[in-house]
Order: sequence, then structure tokens, then C-alpha cells
Amino acid sequence: MTLTAHIDTTRPVATLINVFTVAPDRQVELIDLLSRATEETMKHQPGFICANFHASLDGESVVNYAQWETEEHYLAMLADPEARVHMDKAATIATHVQPRLFRVESVHTS
Repeated sequence: MTLTAHIDTTRPVATLINVFTVAPDRQVELIDLLSRATEETMKHQPGFICANFHASLDGESVVNYAQWETEEHYLAMLADPEARVHMDKAATIATHVQPRLFRVESVHTS
């Protein structure tokens, strides 16, 4: 079964939105690292649902939109040494990292 991001106000998930500021010449490197880390480590963590990476058109940002079953699952991942290796490496590529957990309050579709 493939799980994908499902944005719904009734779905009790922890949504991570992490904004990375990066030099344009390192944007692809950061996305490659984050994608590899997700495939090798993050998606095997308990409570992981999905991760998506968005590259800004100016090359200066990468946004990670991820979902975890609960905030506790996300916090457990942060404490995992294997996951920390990837996060620490990403922090050496990015010039600024802003991870925040959110809950969905409103959804609008056409």
C-alpha cells in the first residue's frame, strides 16, 4: 500500500514543514541528500507517513512537507542516532533550517 500526503482537517497527523535556506548552487545537493535520507532511514521509522521536497524556483529554498502519525513519532525520530546523521549533514549544506510541526486547520479544493 502506498501512502501519500493527505491533507484533511479531520486526520490527526503531525505535519512537519521544514524550510531550508540554501545557496542556489547547493539546492540539488540538499534535495538529493534529503531524498536519500528518506529512502534509507526516515521511511523506516515508526509513524512515518510521507515526505515531499519542494525546490524554490530561485534556488534559495527547499521545503520539506512531511507527515507523521503523531508528534511522539516525530520526536522519537529526532532522537534516533541514524536519523540524526542525515539531519546534521543537511544542516551543513543549508545556511538556515526552520522545522515546525503543524496541524491542518482548513482545506480548500476546486
